[in-house]
Amino acid sequence: MTRPRTLTNQPPAAPSPRLSVDLAGLKLNNPMMTASGTCGYAYEYAQLADLSKLGAFVTKSITAEPRPGNEPYRIVETRAGMLNAIGLANIGVEAFMAQKLPELQRLRLSGPRIIVNVAGHSIDDYTATAGRIAADEAVDAIELNVSCPNVKDGLTFGTDAALLRQLVKEVRTAVRKGCKLIVKLSPNVGDITVTARAAVEGGADVLSMINTYTAMAIDIRTRRPRLANGTGGLSGPAIRPLAVYLVHRVYRSVAREAGVPIIGMGGIQYWQDAVEFLLAGATGLAVGTALFVDPAAPIKILAGLQEYLRQANIASIDQLIGALQIKGDLPRTPYP
Repeated sequence: MTRPRTLTNQPPAAPSPRLSVDLAGLKLNNPMMTASGTCGYAYEYAQLADLSKLGAFVTKSITAEPRPGNEPYRIVETRAGMLNAIGLANIGVEAFMAQKLPELQRLRLSGPRIIVNVAGHSIDDYTATAGRIAADEAVDAIELNVSCPNVKDGLTFGTDAALLRQLVKEVRTAVRKGCKLIVKLSPNVGDITVTARAAVEGGADVLSMINTYTAMAIDIRTRRPRLANGTGGLSGPAIRPLAVYLVHRVYRSVAREAGVPIIGMGGIQYWQDAVEFLLAGATGLAVGTALFVDPAAPIKILAGLQEYLRQANIASIDQLIGALQIKGDLPRTPYP
């Protein structure tokens, strides 16, 4: 009986591509995370997908006091997207710290970093709430929601560069060292690079972009807005090309030189969408509206990214970040 020959000269299997990313010193196992407002406080989503596979979990917006949010209807489906006018409904900072943060602490032990989104009505409001939450060691980053189009005062800071710079500067002093400060940028401005630069000058460690576009849907039978709020924030695949463009503009004009990473979002549904955002300059990737279609979307996107890197013989996801090949820079607007 002949023994099977031992193959001694076969090359070792290539190592799996590295998916970990660095957000200004905050290390994530991979770039995938939830977008604020789409998954509540984590436990609502935990039964639908394996949260341990995410790079980070981002909570819904937390405010100083509880908020009931806007009257219904608060969500309307649109072609290739969704309009929402939730109005920052949440249980308030004290209830969040007592009831929700312990669950997030347990989730953090399984791998994902914890990012808490914070909103407010004034600089003092933002500063007190962010400082209170950031004091807990389980919170890895604070994301400032300065760009929500669903409340009457939600765009004040997000569209005024001077106010935004002042806000970020004040919040930065209240957030403990080691807790990263992320500023979520509004697309509802004339030039997003101006507000991006203001956020960086104020002390932002990371930029996240973009938040939703202010939009409207009308019921042609009643001749009234379909949302009780009148307008809401448009998200989903309909805004993805716009989001990719703005991420690239901010990356090339502000973030790359400043060394400030970007979390890209806006219509990411498939792994190909994620690659676009990475090439445009994003380091992190947040999925929101797609979760309403498929709660496992971020995990499927991650698997697609890994296979794409493997087939392209790319050793690390870092090699994709900002690797868009383009002559010169894009014009200031997408129009001639």
